[in-house]
Amino acid sequence: MLRRPVLAGLLLACASFTVQAEWAVNMRPGVTDISQSVFDLHMIIFWICVAIGVVVFGVMFWSMLIHRRSSGQQPAHFHESTSVEVLWTVLPLVILLAMAVPATKTLIEIYDTSEADLDIQITGYQWKWQYKYLGEDVAFFSNLSTPSTQIHNQDDKGEHYLLEVDEPLVIPAGKKVRFLITAADVIHAWWVPDLAVKKDAIPGFINESWTKVDKPGIYRGQCAELCGKDHGFMPIVVDVKTPEDYAAWLAEKKAAAAAQRELTSKNWTLDELMARGEKAYQSNCAACHQASGEGMPPVFPALKGSAIATGPIDGHLDIVFNGKPGTAMAAYGKQLSEVDIAAIITYERNAWGNALGDMLTPQDVVKYKQAQE
Repeated sequence: MLRRPVLAGLLLACASFTVQAEWAVNMRPGVTDISQSVFDLHMIIFWICVAIGVVVFGVMFWSMLIHRRSSGQQPAHFHESTSVEVLWTVLPLVILLAMAVPATKTLIEIYDTSEADLDIQITGYQWKWQYKYLGEDVAFFSNLSTPSTQIHNQDDKGEHYLLEVDEPLVIPAGKKVRFLITAADVIHAWWVPDLAVKKDAIPGFINESWTKVDKPGIYRGQCAELCGKDHGFMPIVVDVKTPEDYAAWLAEKKAAAAAQRELTSKNWTLDELMARGEKAYQSNCAACHQASGEGMPPVFPALKGSAIATGPIDGHLDIVFNGKPGTAMAAYGKQLSEVDIAAIITYERNAWGNALGDMLTPQDVVKYKQAQE
């Protein structure tokens, strides 16, 4: 008696899931001329394949139906046919040539990175992106900004769950932007579907790609290479602004860079470093060592009460600056500013009950860096 209600419930649940699912079975047309060219090429090849499939299976099923043994058909007796052999050689060649012409045209467009208006170096790190605007003295890191409470199912997922960052890549609309893509640790892949850009970031190599977006807006992507445990926490956000808004943003970033250099020589208090260190820790360290400092042993050790965070401050600086070979601990010496390194170390030595009361200043980090060079 219970079978019908249970079956009806299952069917209702499946129907509800089907209605809510996004049936995206095709490529995106994208927002650039290149992305549209890639989409058009995909559709041309798709319909050629459909036509081939219809003809081949049509002839096959027609032959099976008309020439079936039950209708009294007798098999033909022949060994070879020059005409048929020429046909099945020439026809595929013609089809391949017809496919090669638009494919070659599109590939030439994709690889033409010349005459760019702006060059941006993109470097992949576990698990963040660095963007350096060549010739503009502007560089910054882009980190995942999805709250950890959403990641650990303590809060509802946001609209752009795992696809939101603290610092998006900003480019001007209507300008050709060349990307110089590399990596500092393992292989990553910089992928933004709407821009039709997907390029491997390989340590020691620089791959080139480009885009030109005419419509201002925000476009999202992510690392498309399995780069480690937190591969899914490495999103990409591209903010395309009007030329006027981009110029204003660039001027603001240059001013911020100048102010950052001034902060290095500032006399910081412990409370100031703790406040800045907490924010920097959440952006750069909490994904592995947790906001509570308890880590995820044995891969990501706890900092709360650890020998590193409560030991000599020079050793603490060394491991943050240079990382630890053979482990997931990255070297942050080239990733973070002297101020943020000092703030993070000060925070780790005085948070979660460590309470050592000491502090590391940005000037100390500068001296350490000079000694490393």
